[in-house]
Amino acid sequence: MENKMKEKMLHGESVLGTFFELGGSTAVECLGISGLDFLVIDTEHGPFDVESSMDFIRVAELRGITPLVRVKDGSRSSILKMLDVGAKGLVVPCIETIDQVKQLVEYGKYYPTGKRGFTYARAAGYGFESFTMNMDEFFNTCNEKTMILPQCETQGCLDHIEEIVNIDGVDGIFIGPYDLSIGMGIPAQFTHPDFVMAIDRIFKACKDAGKFSFIYAADSNTAKKYVANGFDGVAITMDAAVYINGFKAIIKEVRGI
Repeated sequence: MENKMKEKMLHGESVLGTFFELGGSTAVECLGISGLDFLVIDTEHGPFDVESSMDFIRVAELRGITPLVRVKDGSRSSILKMLDVGAKGLVVPCIETIDQVKQLVEYGKYYPTGKRGFTYARAAGYGFESFTMNMDEFFNTCNEKTMILPQCETQGCLDHIEEIVNIDGVDGIFIGPYDLSIGMGIPAQFTHPDFVMAIDRIFKACKDAGKFSFIYAADSNTAKKYVANGFDGVAITMDAAVYINGFKAIIKEVRGI
């Protein structure tokens, strides 16, 4: 079990990814070939579930791109099953309270950090990987290599961000700018002073706690700004938008529009 994305961040490198909406193993393979560090398989807004996500994770591993999953909710089954099939990190939406995050850690981390249900599933080679031979090593490896990333996209999460990032078992925060701005009552006003202060607050809380900071960027210029500002990870737009924009640009060039 390895998490190349996390290793890069631990060595001070920023990582780049995208949200995976198109579906299909070939699409995952192409993202791996592109040189991206990670993809976020979107089961919150996307149509995917556990079995299809498992296939995407397999291909991601083969092509050297770290597979994260944005789970559909924070329920035990959503957390447990995506980790069992091999997700290297979970982005968890709609976080409002400290207690919700503590529960995520219980579901997603093994003893002694949490209370994740034990099994030798796909992520453990069904019990045949070398790190599974010793129970303590198995627990420690899984806890270290898989990441719990609450998504800060609500006023409630923002209000408690300092407490949330300091919970043992939380590996970082993933900022959802659109929903966060909506939750703050300033939809998509990304230059609004209150929104800028909120982003700075979340970033500082992550740094002070020694946790990773992730954020979504709608375009490459915004992504460059976040990387320059020190964010550990940036998810740049989504694959469907890149696909559409790419062909729109080709059509415009060919037709001379």
